[in-house]
This record gives sequence, C-alpha cells and structure tokens, in this order.
Amino acid sequence: MTTPSIAQAPRVLSGMRPTGQLHLGHYHGVLKNWLALQHNYQCFFFAADWHALTTDYDNPTAIPKNTWDMVIDWLAAGIDAKSATLFIQSRVPEHAELHLLLSMITPLGWLERVPTYKDQQEKLKEKDLATYGFLGYPLLQSADILIYRAGLVPVGEDQVAHVEMTREIARRFNHIYGREPDFEIKADTAKHQMNKKDAALLDRLRRAYQEQGDQEALVTARSLLDQQVNLTPTDKERLLGYLEGGGRVILPEPQPLLTQASKMPGLDGQKMSKSYGNTIGLRETPAAIEKKLRTMPTDPRRIRRTDPGDPAACPVWQLHQVYSNDDIKNWVKQGCQSAGIGCLECKQPIITAICAELAPIQAQAQALEQQPELVQAIVNEGCERARQVAQETMIEVRHAMALA
Repeated sequence: MTTPSIAQAPRVLSGMRPTGQLHLGHYHGVLKNWLALQHNYQCFFFAADWHALTTDYDNPTAIPKNTWDMVIDWLAAGIDAKSATLFIQSRVPEHAELHLLLSMITPLGWLERVPTYKDQQEKLKEKDLATYGFLGYPLLQSADILIYRAGLVPVGEDQVAHVEMTREIARRFNHIYGREPDFEIKADTAKHQMNKKDAALLDRLRRAYQEQGDQEALVTARSLLDQQVNLTPTDKERLLGYLEGGGRVILPEPQPLLTQASKMPGLDGQKMSKSYGNTIGLRETPAAIEKKLRTMPTDPRRIRRTDPGDPAACPVWQLHQVYSNDDIKNWVKQGCQSAGIGCLECKQPIITAICAELAPIQAQAQALEQQPELVQAIVNEGCERARQVAQETMIEVRHAMALA
C-alpha cells in the first residue's frame, strides 16, 4: 500500500488544552500518535487556549505561558513544523465566528446530551460551570474541526461521540444551506467541465449509489471527483452533493480516526494525570525522576525485603509493561515472586529506560527555550497558514448563509 501524497491525503485536525509542560501520559497517549500521522496526512495541530477558558475563565493568567511550554514540548518530542501546521486557536478568530454561526442552528438538546457534560460538572464541583462557554464547548470543538474541513479526527473511543455530533452539525448545516438556487443546473454545468468519459462514469456511479445503495460506487465517485483538475473546490463540493442526492456539501462530515488508549500508567497505578498528582514531566530532571520512581508505592504485601510479592498487584509492574523487554519482565516476575530481588532493584530498569527516553526530548526543549524567536516564528507561520484555510471556509459559509 502506497502512502498518499500530502496533496491527496485527508486533512487531520487535533488539539490539546494548554495545561503547561507535558508529561509521559501526553507523550504516549497523544504525541506519539501525532508523530506517526504528520508525514502521511495534512496535519493541523493546535493549542486550544479558548477551550482552557471554559473551565479556567476566572484565572486565565497561566494560559499564555502554558501554551508556549506546550508548543516547545511538541517540537522537542519531534513534531515537525515543516510537515504539520502548528497554531494557537485564539490567533484564528474564524473559529469563534463559525462557532457563533453554528450556534444559530444547533438544538440545545444536542449540547445537553453530550456524555462528558454532566460528568465534568460532577468532577469539577468546586468550579462554577453553569456557563454557556462550558455548555457550548463541544460546539466550539465542532467549529475547530469544520473550519478546516478536516476529514479525520484522531480520538479515543470515549471521544467518538464528539465527532459524531460534529457530523450531525455538518449534516444539518448542509441540509439547511446547501440547497442553493438552481442547484441542479449548477451541478450539471460543473459536470460538463469534466471530460465526457469521466462525466458518464460519474452518472453511472450516482445511479448505482442512489438507486441500489452501492457504497463502493460512492467511494469510487468521490475518488473520481478528487482527481478532477478542471473543477474548482466549490464545483467539487456541488457535485459531491449531487452525487449523494442532497445539496452542495459546504462542511464535509469528518470521520473519527480511532487511536489506542494511552497505556502509560501513573505513579500510583491509575491513569497518568495532573489531577491525580501521579505524573512524570517530560522536562523533569533525572534526579527528580529517580526520586519519584524510587518512592512510588509497590505491592503492599512486600513489607520486608524477604517477603515474596505479586507483580500484578504492583504499580511498578505496569511501567514494566511499557518500558521493559521480555527478558527484564521475566527477571522481575521471578525475582518478585521469590523475593530474590528488592523493590528498588525492580525499579532501576524503569528509571534507566525513562531517563534514556526523555534525554533527547529534554536536550531539544532546552535548546528551544534559548531560542524563543524561533518558536515564535514557527507559531506565527502556522497561524498564518491555518487562518488562510479558515478564511476560505468562512467565505463559503457566509455566502451560504447570505451574509456576504
């Protein structure tokens, strides 16, 4: 299977809330995935500073520094600004404009049924989250995706509902605004821009899909339209709507790109998270990392060095699943169950492996911290590229809604 060219590849959109310097949970759960995606897709990665305001609106002073620290960590981990577009959400105001316009057509019940809405309110009881910003954050997420007409959104299984809501919003928008005057005439005119052979094939594929529900015909027809060099993007969207039996597709429906859940456990065996206080930061010193790991809890039954233990009951064993090869894991298992090794001995391969993994990231982060103008230039260029794409979308959206 050949890798698609950047020109042909679907656009990927993903973002992170700026919570400051990142930890190993971010690296294994998100950044490694971004590293794999960035060379095969048109990737747009953004710092979601407006999203940070949905819960921290009363104390926003840390958000700017957190944003820059996070971007430095992205770059230090290997995110390539030449392959991906890195930008800050608030520097592309079209996000907010599309969010506002989508709010005009989004039923209130759609927002209230989002699974994480009540769950997050319960978890963050100490905060006053009875705000539209918090209720409407899933719609802002949808605007983030739709403004770039992203085809794929990398998410875990627990976030698929957000992408599905985005698909419903795009579908509703296209249904309301995509049926432009003289649509059939304009679609027919666009079709005649194709060569006769391709136009005839498009008609056959359209009939196969609309009359027989042939999904392969739909996929083939979409590919055929993608290959047309004589058609404008608007005409391609118009013909896509003609093909599917609706109106012009102004906001394409994104698809979730399922990613594996992070296997990075925290120091207490729970998921690594700042809220649990169980993290190892990407920029923590080797001494700090060693101290955290040496003092992390182990199997409670190993009170004395001579007591045998059970690796399955020990948080350290979970770290071995991430960092150790089979030989080391067998050594740990046998040594723990027979009391042949102590807990500090068991932890040493983890300490060595984590410090080795983070050494090049930390060296790059240190170099970038000393070149703030370089990081600023990367972000500025990314914001310009992102805004250009966002502006193109908003021209279409405003025109469809009779605002321009």
